[in-house]
Amino acid sequence: MPVSIRKIEPQDNAALADIIRRTLEDYDAVREGTVYYDESTDHLYELFQKEGSFYFVAEEDGILLGGGGVFPTPGHDAGTCELVKMYLSAAGRGRGIGRQLLEHCIEFARSAGYTQMYLESMPELHHAIKLYDKMGFTRLAAPLGQSGHYGCGIWMIRSL
Repeated sequence: MPVSIRKIEPQDNAALADIIRRTLEDYDAVREGTVYYDESTDHLYELFQKEGSFYFVAEEDGILLGGGGVFPTPGHDAGTCELVKMYLSAAGRGRGIGRQLLEHCIEFARSAGYTQMYLESMPELHHAIKLYDKMGFTRLAAPLGQSGHYGCGIWMIRSL
């Protein structure tokens, strides 16, 4: 059965929180000021009920492989959204699923009227950074907005 991309559901919360935290552990990127310690990581369904946000989940044979979302992070202008909490389980990596999730996020952001997409990451997540480079994101010298993720050292943006 092929991988399906769908909207987050309440019962996805625990599996997604586990995928996010395990991914950061896999890449030795567990640190303060990252999504690893965010309370919202355990409540993604509730977080993504906010207007202007959306969270996509990748699933195969009833098993969650990961997800990624678009969020109107405080401190950004109305035309800028943030790509947030995009993580894949070990079983989902290296299969083009990250690209599919990112494409869905970009399409949602465009349809919601955003003109720019911003993201924050870490050097350890080099596979993700490579994808972002390929998908037209460029690096910034400093963070934008108020994500609260002071543990991230890579900031990128792209026009939609």
